[in-house]
Amino acid sequence: MNNKFPIHISKGRIFSSSQKAFSIQDSKNLGEKSNNKVNYSEFEAFYLFETNQAEIIKNKSLSEEKIIREFSKKHKEFLVKYQVFKALRKNHIVKTGSKFGAEFRVYDQIANHAKWLVFPVKQSEKLNLHELISKTRIAHSTAKKLLLAIVDSENDVLFYEIDWIKI
Repeated sequence: MNNKFPIHISKGRIFSSSQKAFSIQDSKNLGEKSNNKVNYSEFEAFYLFETNQAEIIKNKSLSEEKIIREFSKKHKEFLVKYQVFKALRKNHIVKTGSKFGAEFRVYDQIANHAKWLVFPVKQSEKLNLHELISKTRIAHSTAKKLLLAIVDSENDVLFYEIDWIKI
């Protein structure tokens, strides 16, 4: 018996109108309700696929490889960023951070105010100091802290919280 619910990709949107999608949105805060649908980020949709809760459909059901290829069109280093999403998702609510210039914004289990803006980085990648300062300023200006997420070659994630201090 297949208990997976369908998530559709159509016209640049990722969504489901199934009852199970609404139930999961209510209980696990995955997706955003809008116009009798639950809209998902690529990371939320892939999480639901990977945890065997949903199948992803673009005209037909997609394989894992095709989903990754599809989502990588929009997100360079999709799988690196997904590792960060998945690690944070264990104890937090994770939403897109694009309107704040970040990859993710992270809430405690009560989604009132985001605690962090998250910037995933591959361990092998160089991080420019000016870029780091800029990201910290963005986080500070929105009353959040910067969470730098370093993903190593084994897909383990190490988090560094960065904040301004007054001396």
